Amino acid sequence: MDEKTLLFSADALRKFGQEILEAVGVPPPKAALVAASLVAANLRAVDTHGVQLLAFYLERLERGEVDALAEGHVVSEDGACLLYDGENGLGQVVSEICCGHAVRLAGEHGISIVVARESNHFGTAAYWARKISAAGSLGMVMCNSSAIVPPWQGREGRIGTNPICMSVPGDDGRPWLLDMATTTVAAGKVFKAFLTGQPTIPSGWALDAAGVPTTDTREAYAGMLMPLGGYKGSGLGLMVEILCAVLSGGAMSTDVGGIRSRGAKAHTSQMFMAIDARRFLPLDQFQERMRWLVARMKSAPPAAGYDEVLVAGDPEWRAEEIRARQGIPLPEGVWAKLAAEAARLNVPVPQGVPEPGSH
Repeated sequence: MDEKTLLFSADALRKFGQEILEAVGVPPPKAALVAASLVAANLRAVDTHGVQLLAFYLERLERGEVDALAEGHVVSEDGACLLYDGENGLGQVVSEICCGHAVRLAGEHGISIVVARESNHFGTAAYWARKISAAGSLGMVMCNSSAIVPPWQGREGRIGTNPICMSVPGDDGRPWLLDMATTTVAAGKVFKAFLTGQPTIPSGWALDAAGVPTTDTREAYAGMLMPLGGYKGSGLGLMVEILCAVLSGGAMSTDVGGIRSRGAKAHTSQMFMAIDARRFLPLDQFQERMRWLVARMKSAPPAAGYDEVLVAGDPEWRAEEIRARQGIPLPEGVWAKLAAEAARLNVPVPQGVPEPGSH
């Protein structure tokens, strides 16, 4: 039987997220930014990167493993290239600043690359790529993470899920938006299955601690994730590691921690690239060509078992439309953990309503 789910408005979750972060010492503007980034993921049905992460964030903040006050500093700026040290600040805070630099430098030079080190988990890469594309540039964002993925033909973790994201300027506010881990699924999907007590996960998602494929959720949680497409995903993951960590001078491979790490800083590195489309052709022409290209993709006859052809971003835009109107569903088990944290911190808890049809 499916777990009961509760519906919450985006505004209620943003307010709750901000208040619970403030309760552990995060200044209001920073807390609001973090909460907004997590709720944005929930709105797009990327629940693995939504408010369920608050529990992990709170633990790390309270243990002093993340500096709630840090903003970081520019290490160097040379033409279109900028290196940033996040000083172990909140990943969202570091990313907001780096996106601003990326857009500024792209405006000056046509293209920019901003690389950050000593950062932390920043939510979804899509949130930041969209910030860049909203300013008229193609935005590319990447991030390294804790080594829970073995290299191809290996049986010990050496790289992270290392996402790749690209967003292009869209005249309707809904650009083509690719956001993918370099593993079969994002780590958050395994975390969510574990947190909600789901006994099994689909085949091909994960490996156990010995490097053997498994569908057992507990074994997967204690094990590793499967590289996307075998050696291809392994190569892409290492590419992200190079662009983020090697370039930044930050921690690499097994020296990188994560939101589940205890007693250590994460030392995360991130990369933000902006390409000013207007340096190549007028923005309206770029957008018209994108519309044609997307329409051409969608004009292909659907394969057996499908009703239509979708492109990157379509499922999330549709989910956002529905959830903005009907509310964001959260599993009762996930919400119970957050409510318990809120009670401990004396933070008011919004009341959800049962989702119709949930049990």
